[in-house]
Amino acid sequence: MRITAVTCVKNEGPFLLEWIAYNRLIGVTDFLFYSNDCTDGTDALLDALAARGGVTHLPNPAQGRAYQMEALKDCAHRPVVQNADWLWIADVDEFLNIHAGDHSIQALIDACDDPQAISLSFQFFASGGIEAFEDRPVIEQFTRCHNPDIWCGETAIEVKTLTRKDFPLGYYGAHRPFLKKNTAADARPRWCDGGGRQVQHRFLVAANPRRIRKFPAKGARALATLNHYALRSLDSYLVKNDRGDVNRENRAFDDTYWRERNDPVWEDRSILRMLPALHTALDEMKADPEIARLHADCVARHVARRDELLTRPSYQAMRAQLQRASVLPPQEEDMLTRLGLL
Repeated sequence: MRITAVTCVKNEGPFLLEWIAYNRLIGVTDFLFYSNDCTDGTDALLDALAARGGVTHLPNPAQGRAYQMEALKDCAHRPVVQNADWLWIADVDEFLNIHAGDHSIQALIDACDDPQAISLSFQFFASGGIEAFEDRPVIEQFTRCHNPDIWCGETAIEVKTLTRKDFPLGYYGAHRPFLKKNTAADARPRWCDGGGRQVQHRFLVAANPRRIRKFPAKGARALATLNHYALRSLDSYLVKNDRGDVNRENRAFDDTYWRERNDPVWEDRSILRMLPALHTALDEMKADPEIARLHADCVARHVARRDELLTRPSYQAMRAQLQRASVLPPQEEDMLTRLGLL
């Protein structure tokens, strides 16, 4: 079975090897990376990996700022996607945590009785007080998260989707595929959540804006969930913030994104069962001198960028603001304040 993972990257160099190695362990056979405007060595590392097979690296075709949507439009015409039995569209900070069988994508498909799509609910992992960037697996460092069924007061949580080749496809979205226009009711796909249950009708047909890319998470994690490490360490978050916004001087910093994803109330260590195999796979990849050198260069540039940012007063202020930020999501803190409990 061929499973292709498609993703867009910009300055994700230190995290590439872990993501590739992990996905190979769960059954991904091929990777299609689109990169743009990289300054940390991401593109050089991807080129070296592509030369060794199993990885395709292309420049992002976007002419404006719609990097992900333009890449997803392009990927549908690529042989590495067209020849795949399943497609997995995800980001480098997202790890598919499969609880079924041997923890492989095949085991998940079997447990769901071979549907045409499987949508996995996000579980946002907090920084958990970890400030310093370390060059070791992200899944090993971060184990705290929100209550899996509730995020910021919302019981409906966003998903990412595995899609089978015979899905009646209109087009790929970042979170889910969309049905071909005018697909007849009897031609609609069997589409499961991470508990193996048929997804809600409103989600399947995207009839309601609230249900286009999310549905209630309760009961949707019995077979698999999607661990989302959107923050990582405080250091890495500063670099990520710079990647997306290089002109922050003289503007107030909004810490909402950080606070919404930095809820440490729950601990989930289930993905750590993959660590022994992941460490072995990473050692094997780094046994290649060129791959090891390029990875080390990405790490060094990541650290150097952090150091350079922290010479700026605006980033010093940002770091201090995040250090003292409440670990309660803004919505929860507002509610407790209204009730006089804070």
